[in-house]
Amino acid sequence: MAFIVVEIQTAQDGSVGTLINSYDSRKNAESRYHQILAAAAISELPVHAAMLMTEHGKPIKYESYDHEEE
Repeated sequence: MAFIVVEIQTAQDGSVGTLINSYDSRKNAESRYHQILAAAAISELPVHAAMLMTEHGKPIKYESYDHEEE
C-alpha cells in the first residue's frame, strides 16, 4: 500500500500551490506530514496545510494553519 502526503500553500494573492509525495510506509508518510505541519505552524503564508491519505484517496489525517485569523 502507498501513502500520499499533500502540502497545500495559499499565497498572499490567493494562489494555491501543492506539493505531492508518495511513501511505501505509513510511518515515513506520517513523518513527512508532521514535518510539513511543523513548518506550517510558523509559516508566513496565509494558509498552510497538510493531508495524509491512502493511495485510494481516503483521508487519514489533515490539518491546516490559518494565519489570516491572527
